[in-house]
Amino acid sequence: MSITVKDVEHVAALARLELSDREKEQFTEQLNAILKYAGQLEQLNTDDVEPTSHAMPLVNVMREDEVSPSLPIEKVLLNAPDEEDGQIKVPAVLE
Repeated sequence: MSITVKDVEHVAALARLELSDREKEQFTEQLNAILKYAGQLEQLNTDDVEPTSHAMPLVNVMREDEVSPSLPIEKVLLNAPDEEDGQIKVPAVLE
């Protein structure tokens, strides 16, 4: 399979890109080089290679959840712009 200038023009039109003739030729060459390299990769023997979803093992860097005492409501309400009946009062967002 190879990419033609017409293919590049079609994709450029879909992306609403205006390309010069030199750019069309350049992209055609580059895309064909990519396809040629992908063809080389297809020739590799991967029978004994285990499929993976990530190249490196994933490790969760977050700490474990631990129950701890929360701030007393009086201290929390000190930071609130307005308070009513022990709750933070905010402007209404619904009518």
